[in-house]
Amino acid sequence: MQEKPNKNRVLSMLGLAARSRNVVSGGFATEQAVKSGKAYLVIIAENASDNTRKKYSNMCGFYEVPYEYYGVKEILGHAIGKEERSCLAVTDKGFADSIRKHLLDSE
Repeated sequence: MQEKPNKNRVLSMLGLAARSRNVVSGGFATEQAVKSGKAYLVIIAENASDNTRKKYSNMCGFYEVPYEYYGVKEILGHAIGKEERSCLAVTDKGFADSIRKHLLDSE
């Protein structure tokens, strides 16, 4: 079974964004990016705990930051060259818009 092309695009875009230092990951860093207005997109792992999903979706709603549920913790972490990550924030508008476009195309 082959993965959808858009799924590969999302992960490679996340990797590029991470290498250009436009991604912060982990709970504390993501929260800081959202609250300081630096986050343009938050991605929450589909297998994150219910508490994590609720916390970040509510926070993003309050601060008007778009968010998406995508991938699993292991894949998100691997895409950005880290260990498991249940959430991450994209801090560059261009990357965020492009990733969001690919996420919406894959639905």
